[in-house]
Amino acid sequence: MILQLPIGMLDSNTYLIVDETTGAGAIVDPGGKTGPLFAAIESHEVEVKYLLNTHGHFDHVAANAHLKARFPVPLGLHAADASLLSSGGGATWFGSSASPSPPPDLLLENRMRLPLGALEIVVIHAPGHTPGSVCFYIPQENALLTGDTLFKGSVGRTDLPGGNTRQLTESLRALQELPPDTQIYPGHGAATTLRAELRYNPWLRRLRPQSTTNDAR
Repeated sequence: MILQLPIGMLDSNTYLIVDETTGAGAIVDPGGKTGPLFAAIESHEVEVKYLLNTHGHFDHVAANAHLKARFPVPLGLHAADASLLSSGGGATWFGSSASPSPPPDLLLENRMRLPLGALEIVVIHAPGHTPGSVCFYIPQENALLTGDTLFKGSVGRTDLPGGNTRQLTESLRALQELPPDTQIYPGHGAATTLRAELRYNPWLRRLRPQSTTNDAR
């Protein structure tokens, strides 16, 4: 089960991944309010096993410290975003501030597999929006949490420090290899499917051969 909670700063999504058999769960991108998240954890009797960040921007990590104090579990982040996290996640770029986050104690790597009850979270390094951006693929749920790499109808911006358009292009190209019926859960906005994005997202359409694009349903 994947619960999408649009409770973060800048309307970012926080996610709760839950193995319904064991109750084991992972919190992804706690970017702001924690009340609704705590309510969901209590309602579904979740035993939190991980606190994970898709990248280090402040609107995805603002509640790291609060949650880390409540749940003494590993905080996971890719090493390439560790300096971004420690410097406030870029909050000052927007004239804002954010609570300092503790450093990661689980450094995520490409293709790392995190067991979660009967589920498995597969880390996909997807640089471009930030150097350490990752996506989380849960094959048993047919789901991909994309952070700010891929949105419904759009992709992550690359004009902030650390952004790289070429890297983002390669990351998007790699994501296209997943099954077309993969459910996409982005860092902002509504959920979608990879099939829909292959057909309608202009950034992904440009990366596919014309014959393949026309065949997408």
